[in-house]
Amino acid sequence: MKPPVFATLGCRLNAYETEAMKELAAAAGLEGAVVVNTCAVTAEAVRKAKQEIRKLARENPQAPIIVTGCAAQTEPETFAAMAEVTRVIGNHEKMQPETWAALAPKGADFIGETERVMVDDILSVKETAGHLIDGFGRHRAYVQVQNGCDHRCTFCIIPYGRGNSRSVPAGVVVEQIKRLVGKGFAEVVLTGVDLTSWGADLPGAPRLGDLVMRILRLVPDLARLRISSIDSIEADENLMLAIATEPRLMPHLHLSLQHGDDMILKRMKRRHLRDDAIRFCEEARRLRPGIVFGADIIAGFPTETEEMFENSLKLVEECGLTFLHVFPFSARKGTPAARMPRVAGPAIKERAARLRAAGEAALLRHLEAEVGQERQVLTEGPRLGRTEYFTEVSFERDLPEGTVMTLRLTGHDGARLKA
Repeated sequence: MKPPVFATLGCRLNAYETEAMKELAAAAGLEGAVVVNTCAVTAEAVRKAKQEIRKLARENPQAPIIVTGCAAQTEPETFAAMAEVTRVIGNHEKMQPETWAALAPKGADFIGETERVMVDDILSVKETAGHLIDGFGRHRAYVQVQNGCDHRCTFCIIPYGRGNSRSVPAGVVVEQIKRLVGKGFAEVVLTGVDLTSWGADLPGAPRLGDLVMRILRLVPDLARLRISSIDSIEADENLMLAIATEPRLMPHLHLSLQHGDDMILKRMKRRHLRDDAIRFCEEARRLRPGIVFGADIIAGFPTETEEMFENSLKLVEECGLTFLHVFPFSARKGTPAARMPRVAGPAIKERAARLRAAGEAALLRHLEAEVGQERQVLTEGPRLGRTEYFTEVSFERDLPEGTVMTLRLTGHDGARLKA
């Protein structure tokens, strides 16, 4: 029996779902296929997906190729038209046991008489399951608590790939985390597409902070809890309370900021203004001195002037950002931003480079400030780990894996700390 080959592009949530698909495919007895879990966040991501499919087809000439993920959901016809592709499966279908059961028995000939494209309307999906996987990565587990997004930012294709917001019930999340802690995971990361919208579709409309507090109360053996990217304008009272009072909630937040200019934020259809972002960071830092922030920022959004871009550049310092994810604007067909007046390509590239340089300088300041400190480091490999601030640390000698250790930081190499 030859197990399927899986390739993942894009976000952590995709990587999480690939692990769930591996289990579904194994349970169904699927053999010899190649499964590509695609990303659609930019046009470049779609191009890379097609490139990866062609490469895997060359490496696995006899294998049927199944394409799924956000790009398959938003552009099924693009992938169905590729000679290398056997089947295109939507984001909802990929998480259903019956999908894999239908594919598996027929082996290499599973295309049969059935549809080549299995992609339904993702916006009609009302629920999301808590996919019970044993975590990916050996010592940090990711738990999907939410999927989809109810907002319609003008640049974003993701709601059309993921559907509307759906939440995993708190009880299911808590039981999964208990199971993961029982298996030896020292750290759990809550993940989703629009994490701060968790709970809006559940009875009583609980908030993300309620879930965080419940996890920490009901899973006392969990050493470290993280939350992935959040929309700071939606941070609720209990989430801020957890930041202030719960040492097991890690002092690192990744913020979906996107820009630093109010006019561009309005054209993006974001729900916050620059002062909201600055105020949130100041308040979180007051509640948890030393907290570290990452952020997503887009360079070259349509109509962005040099002055508007400078407001994004200044936001790095004004919010005290440390880890920057910079995205050169990429028009996505079908989104309102794709119809707006474009910034010239060279200007987008140059602005993205300036933002990345500001991010590198901010990271360097953080690394230099950490030297000489003692930090709690989760050892992810014999010579690599991360502090509570999510900063990478390399070790001078082999250390036991999967433990949280107090280490003194002795230096840095410009990208990571040394201990």
